[in-house]
Amino acid sequence: MAAATGNIPKQFLQHHDAPLYWRSALALAACPPLAGMIFVFPRNCLAAEEARVAQLAAKHGLGLPWKAVAGGERRQDSVRHGLGALPPTCSHVLVHDAARPFVDAALLQRLCTTLQQGARGVIPVIPVTDTVKHIADGYVLKTLPRDELAAVQTPQGFLLADLHAAHERCLVEDWQVTDDASLLEACGIPVSVVPGALGNCKITTPEDLTMLAPASAPPLPCSGLGYDVHRFGAGRPLRLGGVLIPNAPEVIAHSDGDVLLHALMDALLGAAALGDIGQHFPDVAAEFENISSATLLARVLDMLAAAHVRVVHVDVTIIAQIPKISPHRDSIRRNLARLLGLDLACVNVKATTEEGLGFTGAREGIKALAQVSALRPASSPAYGA
Repeated sequence: MAAATGNIPKQFLQHHDAPLYWRSALALAACPPLAGMIFVFPRNCLAAEEARVAQLAAKHGLGLPWKAVAGGERRQDSVRHGLGALPPTCSHVLVHDAARPFVDAALLQRLCTTLQQGARGVIPVIPVTDTVKHIADGYVLKTLPRDELAAVQTPQGFLLADLHAAHERCLVEDWQVTDDASLLEACGIPVSVVPGALGNCKITTPEDLTMLAPASAPPLPCSGLGYDVHRFGAGRPLRLGGVLIPNAPEVIAHSDGDVLLHALMDALLGAAALGDIGQHFPDVAAEFENISSATLLARVLDMLAAAHVRVVHVDVTIIAQIPKISPHRDSIRRNLARLLGLDLACVNVKATTEEGLGFTGAREGIKALAQVSALRPASSPAYGA
């Protein structure tokens, strides 16, 4: 493994612009019952890695209090040091091997639920599918019953008091163990099992490094919701979706007052997580005085293109007592499809009144809602966009 990684310990291999252990950290941090995290690093790189965790936590939003401590000579020593850094209010703990970067939320929830139900220890296991032989000196001694065997994964969960006591006894009696569950077993404490996850693999051999290679993934769906209101009054001719509505009340607005395009732009920006139109086109800026909302829409679409977000469907609703929208619905729909570069089948326009209620019912104004469905490039579930 050292030759394959250039002597870089596997936990520190770069993966999505972060060390491999960070993927596990973010997966664990997303588990609701967890209240904090202890990172255990080799003593010779503790300061550097502590600084790196601080940078990563600030960038990606770890969302939990954390602490970094120096490990020990053996795995069991490192775990004991980590346990010693836990606060006195901590009642349960998960111990995870950073060489298993693919732990998922469902597995974490199974472990936490089992602990909450009273288990003193719990481990995830995978059934053994191969025939397993007990061998010695080059000969088979016997075939072991597969239905009684399981491969063990991490995280492993424990009642903290039990694990503390087991580690202290391990230190005094100088046990050599490969996982923490072994300590509880040696102390006669029952350890429960839950189904593990086939994808929760451990990076162990050079061949395992292929699991870290970037893989093309299908785009992820995203959506955005937009809402806008305009008051009727002497000002701008009413436009909806870029279509001039004749014999309609005027609207008071800084731009051309197209309430439908304004709601649509907010929905588009929402789908791409790019804020709202007030941030990009403030209504106090002279450059936007009486500007066409279709022009602003084109700028928003440029922002989405730069973010590699592709709009696939738009559903809008106009809410007004006056004017009557139905005579203009098809024109609005066609113009929206043209402005968005979408097939007509991907654009829907609805209209309704509020039965004489509220400011629209009093014919004081008009409002619009927009829902946008889009696709954005997939990114690692552990790192976000």
